[in-house]
Amino acid sequence: MAKGILASFDYLDSACDAIEELRKAGHTDITAYSSYPEHALEHALGYGQSPVRVWTLVGGLTGTATGFAFTSWTSMDWPLITGGKPILSIPAYVVIAFELTILFGALSTVIGLFINSRLPNPIPPVVYDPEFSAGMYGVYVQSEKLDTVRAILQKHEPEEIREGAYA
Repeated sequence: MAKGILASFDYLDSACDAIEELRKAGHTDITAYSSYPEHALEHALGYGQSPVRVWTLVGGLTGTATGFAFTSWTSMDWPLITGGKPILSIPAYVVIAFELTILFGALSTVIGLFINSRLPNPIPPVVYDPEFSAGMYGVYVQSEKLDTVRAILQKHEPEEIREGAYA
């Protein structure tokens, strides 16, 4: 059982300031809750750009290469000479390469999203308060130094602080 503290904040600025101060103090296991996505919380938690975009790029490039390779291989394996035209005609393959770029890019985006967000998550969230769905902001910190965490959180005037051992 890990020990942690859950603080509820009325204001986004207070929650962000608390998170930034906790990170400066060396606490890394911080979870933030809000009723809608907030870029200020993401910035306070130190999130960078999403790695899913790399999955999309790799999937798209793989789709393009697959499209050209598949059509070229098919043309070379079953050549159809029509009116003296070349067997490998790249302009005709662009459509198939484009379609496979979109297909592979979309599929790899979904796969990257699931992998990076760790879905499905068989372990339920550690702790949650229904008030976080109604406009409150929550900050959960898991740490062995609970006194330090409590002091930092109280400095930012939370609405409520709860401490406990959560699975």
